[in-house]
Amino acid sequence: MSLFNRMFEKKTAVASAKPVSKRPTSFGSGALTAALHWSGRDNSSLIQQGFLGNPIGFRAVKLIAEAAAAVPLICVLRGKRIDTHPLVSVLKSPNHGQTKSDFLEALYGQILLSGNGYIKAVLNSDGHPSELYTLRSERVSAVMGKDGWPVAYDYTVGAHKQRFTAEGSHPDICHIRSFHPQNDHSGLSALQAAARAIDVHNGASAWSKALLENAARPSGALVYRGHEGQGSLTDAQYDRLVDELELYHQGARNAGRPMLLEGGLDWRQMGFSPSDMEFHKTKELAAREIATAFGVPPMILGIPGDATYANYQEANRAFVRLTVLPLVQRVTAHLARWLSASWPQDFQLLPDLDLIQALSQERDALWRRVSDAGFLTDDEKRHLLGLSSKAGARDG
Repeated sequence: MSLFNRMFEKKTAVASAKPVSKRPTSFGSGALTAALHWSGRDNSSLIQQGFLGNPIGFRAVKLIAEAAAAVPLICVLRGKRIDTHPLVSVLKSPNHGQTKSDFLEALYGQILLSGNGYIKAVLNSDGHPSELYTLRSERVSAVMGKDGWPVAYDYTVGAHKQRFTAEGSHPDICHIRSFHPQNDHSGLSALQAAARAIDVHNGASAWSKALLENAARPSGALVYRGHEGQGSLTDAQYDRLVDELELYHQGARNAGRPMLLEGGLDWRQMGFSPSDMEFHKTKELAAREIATAFGVPPMILGIPGDATYANYQEANRAFVRLTVLPLVQRVTAHLARWLSASWPQDFQLLPDLDLIQALSQERDALWRRVSDAGFLTDDEKRHLLGLSSKAGARDG
């Protein structure tokens, strides 16, 4: 049955149940636009929409987490690098199920996706950490004390709940969070900042798929030229027409669905076609906004039209210097301070910049400048390059 016949089919009961007309001041495609809908902003919804269901968010998180986990770390005690220590050993092999890269990638990924990273240590008989585990952020909830600060953390898996203390000189949980201007206890993730761009990107993908399934996209106005002596639609007829359009021709699910018009209804094209609106440009713009929120140059993600960097190598260097290293330095600083509580010494965990390939040009330039500085002594040059003095090297 055609849209027009269904509209004028006699349904007295339906008409009588709608005493209030939906008739707007003007009749066109703009009058039938659905209310703007955004996806949920809770952590689970953001991960579902922005990571599991969005290729740009997925690739951005993977790029940052994998690059950060691959940064070589050195352990420093009283200004000297140490290679043999229980702390170094537990970092090389955090637990039986994960390598160092697996553990750190999971930790960085949790921080990027939720703004929070939680680490739990298993202590040996000496009270020193023997295993490290990354906890899933959505399973952790803070228990607030009377002063409004966390005194414990509850880790919930199904019906099982375990509480870890957050008090004392060595809390059970190491909580690493991103900066959040409106929350003292929980971090702000890049997914939250990019949520609207992710919705636009996913919406454009859904719209494109609907266009592939339907040959056309109705966008314009229905003009009624009269039928059986009627000069205009009655309120009941108008309301039924609106209902039919909303049910069969509105939203991404029905995008491009053709209309069958009879008996005085005429379609006038008023909107733009998908090619005119350049939906792919809208999608690219949303992709660039997602990449910007995560701090990944669009060139690295394969998003076209980026002329910010001269070449891929320059973009990769900026990515490491401005995004990866700040994340690594913040996480290792928290991790080192937390682990140091198990020993009388204060350790430092630092990225080994000499082994980062993307920064090799910067490092070579620094070495040349220091080497050409004839007014510096050898020990001063070694200090500028982050090396111990010759005497210290001989003593080691």
